[in-house]
Amino acid sequence: MWFRLARYGVGMTELLISGAGVLAEVWRGNLLESAHLGQLVVLDDRGETTLAVGDPDAVIYARSSLKPLQTVAMLRAGWHPTSDASVALACASHSGESEHLATVRAMLREAGLDENALQNTPAYPLNGDAERRWRANGNGPSSLTQNCSGKHAAMLATCVANGWDTATYRDPAHPLQQVISAAIADLTGDQQSPHVTIDGCGAPLFSTTLHGLARAFARIATAPDAAEVRVSRAMSAHADLVGGTGRDVTAAMRAIPRLICKDGAEGVYAGAFLDGTAFAFKVLDGGARPRPAILAATLQAAGALNVDGVDAAALAALGAVPVLGGGQPVGEVRVAFRDNCRP
Repeated sequence: MWFRLARYGVGMTELLISGAGVLAEVWRGNLLESAHLGQLVVLDDRGETTLAVGDPDAVIYARSSLKPLQTVAMLRAGWHPTSDASVALACASHSGESEHLATVRAMLREAGLDENALQNTPAYPLNGDAERRWRANGNGPSSLTQNCSGKHAAMLATCVANGWDTATYRDPAHPLQQVISAAIADLTGDQQSPHVTIDGCGAPLFSTTLHGLARAFARIATAPDAAEVRVSRAMSAHADLVGGTGRDVTAAMRAIPRLICKDGAEGVYAGAFLDGTAFAFKVLDGGARPRPAILAATLQAAGALNVDGVDAAALAALGAVPVLGGGQPVGEVRVAFRDNCRP
């Protein structure tokens, strides 16, 4: 049995690698030290593929890049938050800074609930300074400070709005999760039944194709429907809430007017411009190191430098990922598809 399982594991790994291409190279001095494989797709404003690395139809778990899709689903289902800040927090993997926590608390109060209703996995704030302040006040890991608490607060508020049970909202069979699953299928256009598992925060997680994830972001950026419009407007207006201080997702949306984008665990990213040009990528090894460089190059490939009001210097800074030796830059992370990035 062990031998058969081992052979099965190797076979699955080989299959995964066969659908990937090189996204980024790690150079130390004049030697290529490492390489990051993955898949990437860029779609133009008509939905046509203009750049692909590896298999753009690879099935992935989009992780937190799925949150804007989940938020559209909740707005469609009758969640009516009074502020766009709440919508942005529902889409966020926030850093646990004071503004993030205040917004989550406000979302819960609006639904007639408090922090005790949250069922996401307790954790410390992602932001180092916020974590130190939290610990200094004698606090331990909390569902409030865990980066997905905005999504969970929105899930609870949607249940309250519909009269659904709040105690079981994380059950994949719960009406809320069924609504979310249907909306993901609608937004992505994916035809196959999704894989269903549990995300790190404890909520159900549905698979998509990489291509479908890009299509969904294009739909959110351009659709005239109220839910999509509100998500797009909230994310671009509250980039600080979607991520936080020093986060690449926040820096990207500040650099490019009306861009929406969302990072996800295990090396996932997706986004779209106001005209519907969209992208998605997955770093195969799940590493975070090359993500900012890949993100900046992908945005350039999608035409970011042609967007009115773009901060080209900030975009260039986002893509500069040094390799350090003795605390000093001795190399860099280079994007393998850089020659395809159009000005």
